[in-house]
Amino acid sequence: MAKAKKEAPPKKGCPAWQGTFGDLMNLLLCFFVLLFSMSTLDAAKYEEVAASFSAAFGIFSGGQNALGDGALIGDGVSQLSSLSAYTTSMGAAASGDAEDPTDATSGDQSAVGAPDVSEAEAMLEAAQMEASENLAKEVTEALQAGMTDSEKAELTEEEVISDVVLNYTSQYVQLTINGSLLFASGSAQVQESAYPVLDKVGAVLSSYAGGTIEIEGHTDNVPIHTSQFANNDELSDARALAVFYYIIDVTDLDPANIKHSGRGEYQPVADNTTAEGRAKNRRVEIRIYNPLSAQY
Repeated sequence: MAKAKKEAPPKKGCPAWQGTFGDLMNLLLCFFVLLFSMSTLDAAKYEEVAASFSAAFGIFSGGQNALGDGALIGDGVSQLSSLSAYTTSMGAAASGDAEDPTDATSGDQSAVGAPDVSEAEAMLEAAQMEASENLAKEVTEALQAGMTDSEKAELTEEEVISDVVLNYTSQYVQLTINGSLLFASGSAQVQESAYPVLDKVGAVLSSYAGGTIEIEGHTDNVPIHTSQFANNDELSDARALAVFYYIIDVTDLDPANIKHSGRGEYQPVADNTTAEGRAKNRRVEIRIYNPLSAQY
């Protein structure tokens, strides 16, 4: 009778699957301990750590904060649709039929209250126009101070005082002074008859010393070529400069806040084919920018 074979003694140590299982349990334990420790950190410190990880591992910037309103991970499920749209667009790009991945989330962005740019621009425009209206009233009252009712009745519908027209935009209030009052034909020398008007205008400008003031000279389209001025560009520039110097002399305004330039014949306000139209085009414009204007 054959002898029964003895069983081989078990190998030392635990089976291989138990070692793997033990390693897995240790990793899970470490993971949950890490989660618990992170939940007890304040948001600022966590974001610093997250930023360092992002820089180290090349994580893309532009995402939202991980911590917010006391939640470690928020709105993660809602981001799955964005991720799906992104991966879909990447696949489409590979096939040559790419679409903008931001289109898929535009509806979500508008739903959470994305700013309406057009509405904001309209509100700003309305506020600027109101500021110009108030400024125009102030300038009109200042220029007409001391005028009698009979003197006001002699003015044309456009004039605020004799030879001066006032209008405004959302950016500024503009005083247009008749060129024939200021200068003789072909000259850039301010006439004495214009002194009272410029003195009154200068007094008004002094009330807005902190803002930007702009002086522009304009001519008609009649060619000029003299020893002083080669063309209308030079003439209009010299006339704007002459008014600038006069205003500086009679006021305490800072020259750095006053712009001056000549526009020549290129911005007419009337028809240059008539004498009346050419007379209107020979003018000097003084603009006072309102407090809400970008150039103030």
